[in-house]
Amino acid sequence: MTALALEEPAERVGRGWTAALSLANGAIWVGWYGPLQILLAQQAERFAPGTGLSKESLLAWVTGVGAVVSLAANPLAGALSDRTTSRFGRRTPWIVAGAAGGALSLLLLGTADAVWVLFAGWCLVQLTLNAAFAAVTAAVPDRVPRAQRGVVGGWLGAAQILGVVAGTGLATAAGGIGAGYLACAVFTLVGIAPYVLRHPDLRLAAADRPAWSRRGFAAGFWLSPRAHPDLAWAWLTRFLINLSNALVLLYLFYYLRDRLHHADPGTGVLVLTAVNGVTLLATVVAGGIWSDRIGRRKPFVLWSGVLMAAATAMLAGWQTWNGALVAAALLGIGFGVFTSVDFALMTDVLPTAQDRGKDLGVVNVANALPQVAAPALAAPLVNHLGGYRALYLVAAALGLLGALLVRRIKGVE
Repeated sequence: MTALALEEPAERVGRGWTAALSLANGAIWVGWYGPLQILLAQQAERFAPGTGLSKESLLAWVTGVGAVVSLAANPLAGALSDRTTSRFGRRTPWIVAGAAGGALSLLLLGTADAVWVLFAGWCLVQLTLNAAFAAVTAAVPDRVPRAQRGVVGGWLGAAQILGVVAGTGLATAAGGIGAGYLACAVFTLVGIAPYVLRHPDLRLAAADRPAWSRRGFAAGFWLSPRAHPDLAWAWLTRFLINLSNALVLLYLFYYLRDRLHHADPGTGVLVLTAVNGVTLLATVVAGGIWSDRIGRRKPFVLWSGVLMAAATAMLAGWQTWNGALVAAALLGIGFGVFTSVDFALMTDVLPTAQDRGKDLGVVNVANALPQVAAPALAAPLVNHLGGYRALYLVAAALGLLGALLVRRIKGVE
């Protein structure tokens, strides 16, 4: 298997491999979104009175600082996994270590009795789970041929939204903050087990590991837009659409409670997440299959982004519970297609096989950086510049711009 580590994959992967990797991916998202959707918001509300900050601002600081950690953790873990010559493979050791560290960090968050513990715990969650996520995503270009990446990306996307739903459900149903974190931690560990136990990873021979240079290693994280323009435009498209989505999700709990006056905002978030998940599941795999069959990526990314922007604008203009339900459904349809096809598009424009983990880690910064930018944009918009209407109009404009920029990619149909 060592000879295959740096080759372009040609043999199609089976359903068992895809299912196991998808479950591992979903387990990581459980560890992220149980806290993000419910638990961190509840803890921010609990600790805010003693900080001099509003609950919105405290939540923005916690998630923003954690996202800064993820900006470094994902590409660094990806680059280190590219160089790993373990007998267990390049990616598996990082999946195991990242998931185990993430579970312990979630347990720490569950015992938080001070604001500094909240910050430290969430930063550790981001550090560890991003290491696992970098390895999971790098396994796709390692093992999946180009003509199958749309459908595999679709199943990973389905697992992602199921992880969001499961994390939200576990956090809501567990019966308390500590119990919610415990449930998410256990699921994260159990979810990676089938992949790491049943599917041996490709091993990198020591002779194939690039020579070490501190300057060269650091310089490798810069992917020049001039040298790789398609990757740069694809990155910017993903960043803007994910920023739009992050703005929608960040204050959803508060939007339901303070703007729509929902009687039980925690359950409301769970219902909207479930509606979004059902419609996403209806399109995420189908979109990937369709894209693989016709051999095109850009039209799917463009029109899914336009639909998501329209749904986000609906949250600004139709501020009722029914409006939120319809918007959640449309966002699911659009994000389902975007998730699978954009992932395939990204793997199609990667520069080299030797640096897949590092390059996908840089690509994944487009997922993490919005978590830094979203709080910086959202808090002043909600508190001083027009409230939730302004927040969702700005989010819609950013998503639409991201969708239109995909047309600048020239090397992919």
